[in-house]
Amino acid sequence: MTEFPVGRCQCGAVYSCDVTGHNVGAAMVETLIYACGNNPDLAWELMPEDDYLTGRIENYDEPRHEVFAKGNVDGRAARGVLYFIRLHTEIQELVQRVKDKKEATLSTAAGASLKQYLPEMEPALEKGHVRRKTNKRQVKELVEAEDEDTLVALCFDDKKTLRLMQRLLYDADENNRWHTAWMIGCVCARVSTREPGRVSELLHRLFEACSDSAATPWGMLESIGFIIAKRPDIFGAFTRYLLNYVTEDSTRNQAVWALCEVARMRPDLVRDTPFFTVFHFLKHPDVQIRGQMVRLLGNLRASEATMQLMECSEDKETFVFCRDGEMVESTVAVEAQSAIQKIRGGLDK
Repeated sequence: MTEFPVGRCQCGAVYSCDVTGHNVGAAMVETLIYACGNNPDLAWELMPEDDYLTGRIENYDEPRHEVFAKGNVDGRAARGVLYFIRLHTEIQELVQRVKDKKEATLSTAAGASLKQYLPEMEPALEKGHVRRKTNKRQVKELVEAEDEDTLVALCFDDKKTLRLMQRLLYDADENNRWHTAWMIGCVCARVSTREPGRVSELLHRLFEACSDSAATPWGMLESIGFIIAKRPDIFGAFTRYLLNYVTEDSTRNQAVWALCEVARMRPDLVRDTPFFTVFHFLKHPDVQIRGQMVRLLGNLRASEATMQLMECSEDKETFVFCRDGEMVESTVAVEAQSAIQKIRGGLDK
């Protein structure tokens, strides 16, 4: 799921490979983050030499897994670079403690329940299987019929299936957009068991569409939220980028809802972001934002916001949100009381 191949040596060093030799800077960043257990905040606090050692090997040829001093082999250039980082012992111990603490958190009831929601590995294609082609009309009919099995099979047969599903998000009916986003999340969860890279490419396209000022991000954030929430073990790193869309009026409701969906399965992923910057939305004039925020804080078991949630218990205004592909109507007060119960339950444990 990373831009560069990464690995770990028996001596404790980690490394990445830049086959072109032109992106060594990006490889350095990725290697350092990988060494820190995918904790970028810790990585930026470390200093070279003081906290870790670096090294590099040039003229590396990935196909033959060899280094050629002359920089060429069989008439082609060997420009690959292997970049190494080895953390000092005390930093390695710190990274391990942070990792162990995170794993201990995931082993609680919320984390244990995640395993039952993860899809099983999709069966491999049979030998001699004839790949089918699909089109927009067929994909639309399958989405409307919620034929998840056929859509998953088509994704393995025809690479454009996910792109055709993405096009269906451009629908003036908001309910249809939510339903399509839900189906995209369900299909991507199963496709990712065999081809996570293809789903990762879809996530990148969705984020790019959300950031394009000339495009309308209909259904994009909703799809992102469903995809991450259904496979947080693979795509959880994308969670931090959802906060970028909370500041915009046009995407705030969808962004907070997406954070809420992720927090329902993996609250630690949202807590690893500066989520406290959205607390003030509990008093937002739009009931949709207030309602989504109350649900988010409940899923996060945010005990630090208990007093604010109690104030919301008197808010009788109604709002709607999507749950498992269906639109549900509730009141801020009801969701606030539910959030407080979740927080108290977490404190009792």
